[in-house]
Amino acid sequence: MPKMKLGDVAIEFKDKCNGNGAGLPSVGLEHLVPGEVRLSNWEDNAQNTFTKLFKKGHILFGRRRAYQKKASVAEFEGKCSGDITVIEAKEGVINKDLLPFIIQNDEFFDFAVSKSAGSLSPRVKWSHLKEYEFALPDREEQDKLAELLWAIEENIEAYNKLISYTDELIIAQFIEIFGNPVELIGNYEFKDVLEDQTRLGTKIKKGDYKLQGKYPIIDQSQEFISGYIDNDDGVYEDAPAIIFGDHTRYLKLVKEPFYLGADGVKLLKVIDDEIDTEYMYYYLMLSHIPDTGYNRHFKYVKELKFLKPSKQKQEQFVNIVKQAEASKEMVQKLLKDLKDTKKAIIKKYFG
Repeated sequence: MPKMKLGDVAIEFKDKCNGNGAGLPSVGLEHLVPGEVRLSNWEDNAQNTFTKLFKKGHILFGRRRAYQKKASVAEFEGKCSGDITVIEAKEGVINKDLLPFIIQNDEFFDFAVSKSAGSLSPRVKWSHLKEYEFALPDREEQDKLAELLWAIEENIEAYNKLISYTDELIIAQFIEIFGNPVELIGNYEFKDVLEDQTRLGTKIKKGDYKLQGKYPIIDQSQEFISGYIDNDDGVYEDAPAIIFGDHTRYLKLVKEPFYLGADGVKLLKVIDDEIDTEYMYYYLMLSHIPDTGYNRHFKYVKELKFLKPSKQKQEQFVNIVKQAEASKEMVQKLLKDLKDTKKAIIKKYFG
């Protein structure tokens, strides 16, 4: 198959909104979900200074911190942040339904990261992105591939919804048993029930992440496991523990030995023998932690007040979680198989 450059099949769409774009849905970097092909988050009637226009079928690529792997197809017209590159397929050159999978793949993101400039907020320009090379099959093969990959993607979306429904069920059960932490006033401070043990974890630089390995690396991204490493020296073994993303506010309950990602990760350990870690994880999930953008949020966690319900109630909740997690585990296995299949197809035809 012939090699093509991204600039041969796509352009950067640079149109601006008429006026201030009032009434158009807004998409910021925070709305792009890592690994998500179809855009699912946006904000209506937002007050912002966004002027960059996008249309239905355009790909919104997060050019800041490209390692977050944010690139999704819009299904409506709107406006977006200047930290998003709007990409449009050239008419008649490529099946436009195939382009999202050429962009939403690991090799492209690795290329984007390698061309990014800046230390705190690295960004990549279209002038570099358009030089990305990939193999492109003939039009007939493109049509077949697009149909196959979108069928896989629709199944991935369905499995993700099942997982979300399971999470919602667990949260509903938590509120039914204990009440909603947002509405309750706890009697215990952070220092009474939790300890920040970040100093006891070993942080791994992004460049040292492996695709497979002995121990998972847990960082503040949305993905539960961001990479792997084989080293035994420095692994945090006192699981279960809770990971909090200082910038992102993502929470993760880790039940096996692990390493930390390099930036913005807080490792929390329950220190009260009368509190179950599973209960504490969901208590934090439901607590009000303000979103102040890409700033530090751990100070808000330390200001929370905590409740200590009876052991009987906690055990009742944990049993519900175990049953739900067993169902979720089966769905997650199917989901992983689908994602692996999609990656293998993309690598075979575009690698």
